[in-house]
Amino acid sequence: MIRVLLPRQRPDWQLVTPGVLLLCAFAVPGAMLVAGQGEPAFNGVDTAWQAYSFTLHSPFWDSVNSLLNWAGYVGMLVFHVVLAIALLVWRRPMAAVFAAASGVSVLALTQLTKAVVGRDRPEGAKVLTDTGSYPSGHVSATTAFLMVLAFLIGRWWMGFLAVIGVIAMMISRTYLSAHWLSDVLGGACLAAGVVLLMWCHFRDICIKENAEADGRTIWAAKASQRRQGAGPAK
Repeated sequence: MIRVLLPRQRPDWQLVTPGVLLLCAFAVPGAMLVAGQGEPAFNGVDTAWQAYSFTLHSPFWDSVNSLLNWAGYVGMLVFHVVLAIALLVWRRPMAAVFAAASGVSVLALTQLTKAVVGRDRPEGAKVLTDTGSYPSGHVSATTAFLMVLAFLIGRWWMGFLAVIGVIAMMISRTYLSAHWLSDVLGGACLAAGVVLLMWCHFRDICIKENAEADGRTIWAAKASQRRQGAGPAK
């Protein structure tokens, strides 16, 4: 039987080192925004990218990015819930905990940082936005979900799709003028760092439970156990 999920073993340093570095890459711009007076040092890059994004506008891309606007926040919350439930049904409870814990942690840290930093969003946003621009909640939620999938599925192509999905969401948020370039980079770094450290903690037990699972749902497994317990009819 071909397994859909095939989480793989990785040394701790391959998870912890990039995870910590990514969290530092997220924290440093945030600290600069909190401590700095006036415009941050990277404001020139942000405004230049924003000006370039305006040149890309068209009715077609407006429609595409409206869909991404839904998928990146409400959609990702729904996808996280569906994934966790599916993992429970297919008898992988610790993988479900990993998926849920990653999503909740990233969401909480994103909203906390938004409140602490209090950065203003770009003017002329094409979609409704909440307060706080740094980091991007859409990008952090998308990054968390796709990285969780990449670790659980364990194939190169899922990692490739995850990178494409994150980049697409980053471009979308700046295209819609909902975020600065540094906001989307910060959101990706935050979520990637958190999921890497989460996976370092859950990796071994998720690999073990996946190896022990036989592909049946929890209900099918219980029915089989009942039949075996009943034994042959006499």
